[in-house]
Amino acid sequence: MNGFTVVTRHHPDRTVITVRGDIDLETCPELTRAAAVAPLGGNSLCLDLADVPFMDSSGLNLLILLRQRLDAEGGRLTVTGLQPQPTRLLELTHTYDLLAADTTTAAGSDDGPTA
Repeated sequence: MNGFTVVTRHHPDRTVITVRGDIDLETCPELTRAAAVAPLGGNSLCLDLADVPFMDSSGLNLLILLRQRLDAEGGRLTVTGLQPQPTRLLELTHTYDLLAADTTTAAGSDDGPTA
Protein backbone atom coordinates (compact mmCIF):
# COMPACT_ATOMS: atom_id res chain seq x y z
CA MET A 1 0.00 0.00 0.00
CA ASN A 2 1.23 3.47 -0.82
CA GLY A 3 1.81 5.69 2.22
CA PHE A 4 2.39 2.95 4.78
CA THR A 5 4.76 4.14 7.51
CA VAL A 6 6.07 2.79 10.79
CA VAL A 7 7.78 5.09 13.31
CA THR A 8 9.42 3.73 16.45
CA ARG A 9 10.10 5.79 19.57
CA HIS A 10 11.95 4.40 22.55
CA HIS A 11 11.20 5.58 26.08
CA PRO A 12 12.72 4.32 29.35
CA ASP A 13 9.70 2.18 30.23
CA ARG A 14 8.20 1.40 26.83
CA THR A 15 8.55 1.43 23.09
CA VAL A 16 5.87 3.15 21.00
CA ILE A 17 5.37 2.10 17.39
CA THR A 18 3.12 4.43 15.42
CA VAL A 19 1.63 2.98 12.26
CA ARG A 20 0.03 4.83 9.36
CA GLY A 21 -1.89 3.01 6.62
CA ASP A 22 -3.55 -0.38 6.21
CA ILE A 23 -2.08 -3.36 8.04
CA ASP A 24 -2.47 -6.26 5.64
CA LEU A 25 -0.56 -9.10 4.01
CA GLU A 26 1.48 -6.62 1.96
CA THR A 27 2.44 -4.24 4.78
CA CYS A 28 2.67 -6.63 7.73
CA PRO A 29 6.34 -7.57 7.10
CA GLU A 30 7.48 -3.97 7.64
CA LEU A 31 5.64 -3.77 10.96
CA THR A 32 6.97 -7.19 11.93
CA ARG A 33 10.55 -5.98 11.32
CA ALA A 34 10.00 -2.84 13.42
CA ALA A 35 8.55 -4.82 16.31
CA ALA A 36 11.25 -7.50 16.10
CA VAL A 37 14.08 -5.03 16.68
CA ALA A 38 12.32 -3.12 19.46
CA PRO A 39 14.33 -3.67 22.67
CA LEU A 40 11.72 -4.73 25.17
CA GLY A 41 13.37 -6.64 28.02
CA GLY A 42 10.19 -6.69 30.11
CA ASN A 43 9.05 -3.22 29.08
CA SER A 44 5.78 -2.41 27.36
CA LEU A 45 5.18 -2.13 23.66
CA CYS A 46 2.49 0.31 22.59
CA LEU A 47 1.15 0.13 19.05
CA ASP A 48 -0.51 3.41 18.12
CA LEU A 49 -2.96 2.52 15.34
CA ALA A 50 -4.82 5.85 15.20
CA ASP A 51 -3.97 6.19 11.50
CA VAL A 52 -4.78 2.59 10.57
CA PRO A 53 -8.21 2.46 8.90
CA PHE A 54 -8.00 -1.24 7.96
CA MET A 55 -6.43 -4.39 9.37
CA ASP A 56 -6.82 -7.92 8.00
CA SER A 57 -6.08 -11.32 9.54
CA SER A 58 -2.34 -10.85 8.89
CA GLY A 59 -2.35 -7.87 11.22
CA LEU A 60 -4.42 -9.73 13.80
CA ASN A 61 -1.97 -12.64 13.70
CA LEU A 62 0.94 -10.24 14.20
CA LEU A 63 -0.75 -8.67 17.24
CA ILE A 64 -1.31 -12.09 18.80
CA LEU A 65 2.32 -13.12 18.16
CA LEU A 66 3.56 -9.84 19.65
CA ARG A 67 1.43 -10.38 22.74
CA GLN A 68 2.86 -13.89 23.17
CA ARG A 69 6.41 -12.52 22.81
CA LEU A 70 5.79 -9.80 25.38
CA ASP A 71 4.18 -12.23 27.80
CA ALA A 72 7.24 -14.48 27.53
CA GLU A 73 9.55 -11.49 28.18
CA GLY A 74 7.50 -10.10 31.07
CA GLY A 75 6.22 -7.11 29.11
CA ARG A 76 2.82 -5.89 28.01
CA LEU A 77 1.31 -5.09 24.62
CA THR A 78 -1.08 -2.17 24.38
CA VAL A 79 -2.95 -1.30 21.20
CA THR A 80 -4.23 2.29 21.09
CA GLY A 81 -6.11 4.61 18.76
CA LEU A 82 -8.19 1.93 17.09
CA GLN A 83 -10.35 2.96 14.14
CA PRO A 84 -13.79 1.31 13.65
CA GLN A 85 -12.75 -1.54 11.31
CA PRO A 86 -9.76 -2.78 13.36
CA THR A 87 -11.87 -2.45 16.52
CA ARG A 88 -14.59 -4.57 14.94
CA LEU A 89 -12.02 -7.19 13.87
CA LEU A 90 -10.73 -7.49 17.44
CA GLU A 91 -14.28 -7.66 18.81
CA LEU A 92 -15.38 -10.33 16.32
CA THR A 93 -12.37 -12.48 17.14
CA HIS A 94 -12.71 -11.93 20.90
CA THR A 95 -9.18 -10.53 21.08
CA TYR A 96 -10.03 -6.95 22.06
CA ASP A 97 -9.52 -7.52 25.80
CA LEU A 98 -6.65 -9.95 25.21
CA LEU A 99 -4.67 -7.24 23.45
CA ALA A 100 -5.38 -4.61 26.11
CA ALA A 101 -6.87 -2.46 23.38
CA ASP A 102 -7.60 1.18 24.05
CA THR A 103 -9.36 3.60 21.69
CA THR A 104 -7.31 6.59 22.82
CA THR A 105 -4.00 7.47 21.22
CA ALA A 106 -0.66 6.64 22.80
CA ALA A 107 0.64 9.27 25.21
CA GLY A 108 3.80 10.02 23.30
CA SER A 109 6.64 12.33 23.90
CA ASP A 110 7.89 15.09 21.65
CA ASP A 111 11.03 13.08 21.01
CA GLY A 112 11.71 12.34 17.38
CA PRO A 113 11.82 8.84 15.96
CA THR A 114 14.75 6.75 17.05
CA ALA A 115 14.43 3.97 14.53
